[in-house]
Amino acid sequence: MKWQKRREAARAVLAGSACIHPASVHDPLTGRIAESLGFELGMFAGSIASLTVLAAPDLITLTLTEFAEQALRINRACTLPLVVDADHGYGNALNVMRTVEELEVAGVSAMSIEDTELPRPYGVEKPRLISLDEGVGKVRAGLAARVDPSLAILARTGATSINGLDDALLRARAYCATGADGLFLTGVTTRAELDALAEVASLPLILGTLTPAIADRDYLASRGVRVALQGHLPIQAAIQAVHATLKALREGTKPADITGTAPPALAKMAGREAEHAAWTKAFLG
Repeated sequence: MKWQKRREAARAVLAGSACIHPASVHDPLTGRIAESLGFELGMFAGSIASLTVLAAPDLITLTLTEFAEQALRINRACTLPLVVDADHGYGNALNVMRTVEELEVAGVSAMSIEDTELPRPYGVEKPRLISLDEGVGKVRAGLAARVDPSLAILARTGATSINGLDDALLRARAYCATGADGLFLTGVTTRAELDALAEVASLPLILGTLTPAIADRDYLASRGVRVALQGHLPIQAAIQAVHATLKALREGTKPADITGTAPPALAKMAGREAEHAAWTKAFLG
């Protein structure tokens, strides 16, 4: 299968003994750059997809089709195993099945399904979770929908910060019993919380939040954390760079005086210019 090798690489990370930081990627160029730098995994988050595709905040207005299309664009451009945040699966458990089908075809290596009630209902001011039974049903539906068993399905919960540690422990036990391939935790901010969750978790852990109190990679690895996100700085850096460059040009700075742009060698690497030149010579004469 076309995508199996990279999925096996992602599973090797989950089965390993170290904690790695994935590269936050949002388009084909960032995927290729991350791969060239030796990152083990790429991470494509729902919030970053909304910002990239719609220039909008993370309010679940992005569609599954738009998300899957962008994931495919990233996967086409590199061989970096891609982990994606599939939010709530774009609906109920049956929608989760459709989500898994689309993202599997798009070539993702792992995907998380969360138990946050999304999109936020009318009149609700703070995030809240779906019931545990519904959350378990969504994970089980996702597992049932995949065709390639090497595709990793991750159960995700933000219960620690939304409902408290006791509920997070209850959900961690239940999600680990579904047969999921990993447990994705958000809102964990202290060692006491992580220690308690690691005690009951029988699956590799993925952390979506990384506070200074828990940021030591050796400590994280000892608690079964195999992937720990570091936020999504690349797209923020890109926004700043584009804004600064356009602002300078608008204000009359000469193009030759603009600083901070990619050197030609880096731009050529990111665009695979050498490969395209070889193909041009081989196939166009």
